[in-house]
Amino acid sequence: MDAGKLDRLITILALTTGQDEYGGVTETWTPIDDPVWARWMPGAGSERFAAASTYAETQGRFLIRWRSDITPQHRVAWDGREFDILDVVEIGRREGLELRVKARA
Repeated sequence: MDAGKLDRLITILALTTGQDEYGGVTETWTPIDDPVWARWMPGAGSERFAAASTYAETQGRFLIRWRSDITPQHRVAWDGREFDILDVVEIGRREGLELRVKARA
């Protein structure tokens, strides 16, 4: 993996649950570790119409160094946006990971 192309700092988020003062369950997305360096590779964007509203969707890929603790249950935070992880694909033999993501605009 070419370290010079990893030019974006992203944060991997995990869903955590807690309890509020009334005993209700709260859910928040919290970082699982320090930010990691990544390469952003934009994909196709799209628009769709549902429930009398138009939704824009951005898809792309983040390439990062190998980690064993990232799954599609996590999210990626970058540039003020949060991306759902659709798929995690191994690059080479534990050389890196390709995180296929989407975000709604």
